[in-house]
Amino acid sequence: MTKKRYDAVVIGAGPNGLSAAVRLAAAGRSVLVLEAAATIGGGTRSAELTLPGYVHDVCAAVHALGVDAPPLSLDQLGPHGLRWALPEIPLAHPLDGGRAGVLHRSVDDTVAGLGVDGRAWRRLMNPLVEHWSEMLPQLLGPVLTVPRHPVAMARFGMRAVLPATWAARRFYTDEAAALFGGCAAHAMLPLTRPLTTAFGMMLAASAHAGGWPVAVGGSQSVADALAAQLLALGGEIRTGVMVRSLSELPPHRAVLFDTNPAQLASIAGDALPARYRDRLRRFRHGPGAFKIDYALDGPVPWQNESCRKAGTVHVVGSFAELVAAEAAVTAGQTPARPLVLVVQASLFDQTRAPSGKHTLWAYAHVPHGYTGDATAAIEDQIERFAPGFRDLVLARHTRTPADLHADNPNYVGGDIAGGAHSGMQLVFRPTLALRSYVTPNPSLILCSASAPPGAGVHGMCGWHAADRALAGPLRR
Repeated sequence: MTKKRYDAVVIGAGPNGLSAAVRLAAAGRSVLVLEAAATIGGGTRSAELTLPGYVHDVCAAVHALGVDAPPLSLDQLGPHGLRWALPEIPLAHPLDGGRAGVLHRSVDDTVAGLGVDGRAWRRLMNPLVEHWSEMLPQLLGPVLTVPRHPVAMARFGMRAVLPATWAARRFYTDEAAALFGGCAAHAMLPLTRPLTTAFGMMLAASAHAGGWPVAVGGSQSVADALAAQLLALGGEIRTGVMVRSLSELPPHRAVLFDTNPAQLASIAGDALPARYRDRLRRFRHGPGAFKIDYALDGPVPWQNESCRKAGTVHVVGSFAELVAAEAAVTAGQTPARPLVLVVQASLFDQTRAPSGKHTLWAYAHVPHGYTGDATAAIEDQIERFAPGFRDLVLARHTRTPADLHADNPNYVGGDIAGGAHSGMQLVFRPTLALRSYVTPNPSLILCSASAPPGAGVHGMCGWHAADRALAGPLRR
């Protein structure tokens, strides 16, 4: 490898690694990004996984928080080709009998559709939605910081600490309870755990505020736009480069790791204290995902009309079924009726499939390291609320937790969230420490989803890690 000296080397070209690199390059630092795969993007790659002409998102599909996050804003990435497609309805949650809980962009429209639960939804959502732009930077940053809007944050925090099962008690109907519970289930925790309400509130509010868009052309467009911005700022990217030790890197002042904590420990070796490396290896990973991408002969024939207009559909049934399914997954059991998260990107982005045809992105929560086949369970759930779905399937591409891990080493055991959200790990990632991102060696910094604020394509883990580097080893 060249002996050119860089201010920073970033290992991993996922959205966090690229966001960190852009942040550093914009501050005038020389940056080299190294990616082991042949294609950049990490969790934001797209490919023809089924049939020619059908573009599927390899991992992330909906950018619930990214649309409002600084690294992915259209002001930054629009000039480099990024465009968002906004679904008519961000989220729907079908129920038996053709019913559904429906989350519209408008809080008022959502309230109107939830009937007797409308007022409770408004009371839960309005304070966060009305102050979304002010609160989002705090919500997408390290927890242990002084809030810029203490009253609004305190109001959010009083509700956020509750288990989602407690928050759902305010609702009388399954439409509202299931709609909220599906958002909370993105925590990949039992909904009886504290702080699961925080996930529900943030995800639901982000749908009202930003609309849960998909990237036109596939999520690869996000990575490609970040890369174009980085190159325009003078940064460099090299693919097909597997880094196994610091000795393989060119001269540098700092290294940022868009990797899992165990990889950081392995690559850093003796540059980090042995005790700290042991703590990194003990980092806990959460449940896995079993993913299927479909090429379809037509749109999914949901019984509920709103589901046919929704970008995202949470497929599981009642709130009680959802609670049982998530508890089973955490206990290492495979529920017969799992939560299936479905994205219908081709309804709103015609570049995803040939004319008249469609793609479908779906995954189920399964236990960590699950080795079975969840195909039948996933399709049974979809068929339950969309009779005739199987008749439309032209081709399918499945990925087990092991496949996901092999494809992206950050997805240990199929954990696409960058680590379990349970216990202190929700606040302190990757280890118990007052300062996030930095390690005992100040020149080695973690910038992946295993650092705050965690999972989601928003780039903020890398953004904040870059700020720490600029205040530390890259300070001038």
